[in-house]
Amino acid sequence: MTGVSKVLMIGVGNEYRGDDGAGLAVARQLRKEAPPEINVVEETGEGTALVEAWKGADFVIVVDAIQSGASPGTIRRFDTEKEKFPTEVFSHSTHAFGISGAIELARTLKELPSHLIVYGIEGQNFAASEKLSPPVEKAVAACAALVLAEAQRP
Repeated sequence: MTGVSKVLMIGVGNEYRGDDGAGLAVARQLRKEAPPEINVVEETGEGTALVEAWKGADFVIVVDAIQSGASPGTIRRFDTEKEKFPTEVFSHSTHAFGISGAIELARTLKELPSHLIVYGIEGQNFAASEKLSPPVEKAVAACAALVLAEAQRP
């Protein structure tokens, strides 16, 4: 990671696949309201790009859409240091090598950030569309607030 940002926030998704754009929407909202010590970037979710994006960062927060069977708009938090990462809920990715693969590759290469939190927003519609479903759109604001609070914890 370039610069001296204390926290790197990565919004992941595809804005042309409906709710898959949830992570990007969170990033765009945070870019407007986050303090300068939070570096906000957008990624497609391709695994090697994620590993490269967080390289050298100590504290990273990733936000992406998930499919776990929960109600649309449900927000889940995963701490990769304290729990096994649930690869199955991130399986909707258009990339064969996505967040789950990036985490495992970075762990193997000893390049996993010391503090990596992943927020997932349960999607409803992943079909071709530039609009988020109403429950996901509502969850974007709530998730942005959670990310901002997490980033500002000591």
